[in-house]
Amino acid sequence: MKKSLGAKPLALPTPVWIVGTYDAEGKPNVMTVAWGGICCSKPACVNVSLRKATYTYDSIIERKAFTVNIPSEKHVIEADYFGIATGRKTDKFAATGLTPVKSKLVDAPYVDEFPVVLECRMTHKVEIGLHIQFIGEIMDVKAEESILGGEKGLPDIDKAMPFLYSTGSRTYHGIGKPLGQAFSIGKKIPGFKDES
Repeated sequence: MKKSLGAKPLALPTPVWIVGTYDAEGKPNVMTVAWGGICCSKPACVNVSLRKATYTYDSIIERKAFTVNIPSEKHVIEADYFGIATGRKTDKFAATGLTPVKSKLVDAPYVDEFPVVLECRMTHKVEIGLHIQFIGEIMDVKAEESILGGEKGLPDIDKAMPFLYSTGSRTYHGIGKPLGQAFSIGKKIPGFKDES
């Protein structure tokens, strides 16, 4: 039997993404977000939601650009720090020793040490309530060569080692073992007919 928990943001899991921006003076800044995901395949777009009170909010509005940086498990401490420190008072790159890199495609920095980066041009802003959702068209995906694999040479989740956030327990979790091939294992259900 299921128990009602009320209307809460308890989707399991949520990503741990680091949003990179430049402030009004051109200082690189980063912020951890969990409210985000891919929201369109053509054009390729992501969404991230954050509060107006964040330092990053004004930067996205002004620059119309941001990066989504996907950290590996070895940077879980830095990722948490990026979410609890404010760029108004702290140079987060200097504090962590990580390296900002200026994107050549959008007016935003990315974190050199993180294995996957999405360079995004802001296309939409949606006021939802406490959070504002920014939709960014992905202009390019950059990935460390060491994490690429498979026939298509795309990022390998086991090599990239991203991690997840559990909203209820407020804890970070690694990725578990593969459970099966998407768009394939469901065909085992009796009566499945391929209608593609």
